[in-house]
Amino acid sequence: MIKLVAIDIDGTLLNDKREITPEVKSAIRRAKEKGVKIVITTGRPFHGVKDILAELNLLEDGDYVITFNGALVVRTKDNSEFIRKPLAYEDYLDIERLSRELNVHLHANAADCIYTANRNISKYTVNEAFIVDMPLLYRTPEEMTPNLEIIKCMYIDEPEFLDKVIPQIEERFEDRFTMVRSTPFYYELLNREVSKGQAVIALAIKLGFTQSETMAIGDADNDIAMLEVVGHPVAMGNATENILAVARKVTKSNNEHGVAHAIEQWVL
Repeated sequence: MIKLVAIDIDGTLLNDKREITPEVKSAIRRAKEKGVKIVITTGRPFHGVKDILAELNLLEDGDYVITFNGALVVRTKDNSEFIRKPLAYEDYLDIERLSRELNVHLHANAADCIYTANRNISKYTVNEAFIVDMPLLYRTPEEMTPNLEIIKCMYIDEPEFLDKVIPQIEERFEDRFTMVRSTPFYYELLNREVSKGQAVIALAIKLGFTQSETMAIGDADNDIAMLEVVGHPVAMGNATENILAVARKVTKSNNEHGVAHAIEQWVL
């Protein structure tokens, strides 16, 4: 019996209009009523998912959300933290220095805002700030002091340019960070001990669930880690080839209520 379902947001929970369809809402509601723990699992910050959690009635006692790809796990009712694993100040400095060497855009996510040292701010940074509804602040590297805790950094640029620089990023930071490409134009760097998979399993253990009682549903490469560790890995119909390779089941696409189909077929 599946007792915990971890669900990605963009490309999974939301359709291409950034909506949660009535079918998906209904399936999640019925699963929760049955006692299944529904855990939204995202690269977004907590502030950027509050409206979604409210829409799905996931702000009650015992509800958790996995944010920043696992770097921050929060109990939603009182904002108390179960996991918090930021980057070190020296990490940010080294990541920022490489962005200038490679001439690739960069922004850094704190828990409550986004920082960028780019005078010519990338449209993808502006897009990120809009999607997660967080302030976007220009700060030079010299202004980024150790007290400004950074949860994750993101290299952002045109997909074709990222394709060229990612091998150089990986070579420079091999074994130092968790690095995931969450969209064609976002490449994220996090604390080495962070991933969606590590967070899902840590939360399952805390709640007393076994691996065989967990399911994860995702579509993008930053979901690979959680699909690899759960008992029931499910790929969306619109998933990347890498996700399809690790999934045991494939549901419908995000525009065809894929999350609802997965819950109906394998949970309810």
